[in-house]
Amino acid sequence: MSDTPKSFGRKSIEVSLKPRDLMEKKRLVNIWTARIITLFPNAFPGVLGESLTGRALKEHLWQLETIDLRPFGIGKHRNVDDTPSGGGAGMVLRADVVGPAIEEAQKGASANWPIVYLSPRGKPFTQAKAQEWSRADGVTLLCGRFEGVDERVLEHYGIEEVSLGDFVLTGGEIAAQAMIDATVRLIPGVLGNEASTEEESHANGLLEHPQYTKPAEWQGRAIPEVLMSGHHGKIEDWRREMSEKITKDRRPDMWGKR
Repeated sequence: MSDTPKSFGRKSIEVSLKPRDLMEKKRLVNIWTARIITLFPNAFPGVLGESLTGRALKEHLWQLETIDLRPFGIGKHRNVDDTPSGGGAGMVLRADVVGPAIEEAQKGASANWPIVYLSPRGKPFTQAKAQEWSRADGVTLLCGRFEGVDERVLEHYGIEEVSLGDFVLTGGEIAAQAMIDATVRLIPGVLGNEASTEEESHANGLLEHPQYTKPAEWQGRAIPEVLMSGHHGKIEDWRREMSEKITKDRRPDMWGKR
């Protein structure tokens, strides 16, 4: 009888993809696609290449493309910006640079494909907006830098401005990843359990109820008895009551819109 281990002669081959290898070099059809116009394409996929969104990206449930703004720059040094007309601090992304980049990004895009500029002066990004984008064929996100983008570009292409919140970032790349994450998780098959999106915060105009798991008691704090009762009707009522209470206390603005 041979002393050779049973595993002898076997090879275990595991494909290990670098984050950017998850992004498509060629465009696949009929797949929800995020196209990002940015000066920093190496920032992607970033966190989008991890966990559920990363797995869904690998499985082609959605795809991600970056359009590098620098090659569209002007002159020997590929300048993408210039000083603000009328004076002022900072620099502004040029219309004759951003415009051609948008034209490239929108090749093959359908009518159901919004173009969005990530801007602190835009309308706040919401769960409803994520749902709207998830029902489109894709979305093109323009990441600003410096003092912003020449207004004529936004007017010419009818670009919607959307803000991640009432604060200013150095650029739109972080906001783009956050918005894409919120949108991609709504695409069928990404989360696996579609019901999980129905009870979470903002899904029905309320913040989510508290969640608990094992152990039954921790640091002298017990899981609410109703959750251990097995009575689904009472559990549903409790969760609804807690969602309403938390929303009233923490987000009276949301509660007032109901």
